[in-house]
Amino acid sequence: MAHMFPFPDDLPLALQIKALGDEELLDFWEETQFLEKFLEEDFNVQPQHSVEYERLILQELQLRSCRRSLDRRP
Repeated sequence: MAHMFPFPDDLPLALQIKALGDEELLDFWEETQFLEKFLEEDFNVQPQHSVEYERLILQELQLRSCRRSLDRRP
């Protein structure tokens, strides 16, 4: 399920997300949702970056969807 990213720690998340494949990106989104729920329920901790992760992931998915639509045009 989880994988070690081959990126330096100082590389911005937005750039790391762009390098992921579609399935990896969806897996990352699922894992962030799971982690957020786990932290809230078991440790009563409010995740600080989950909204940013979700926004970046959704933005990247929308961009990819638009690109695919443009590529399919005659």
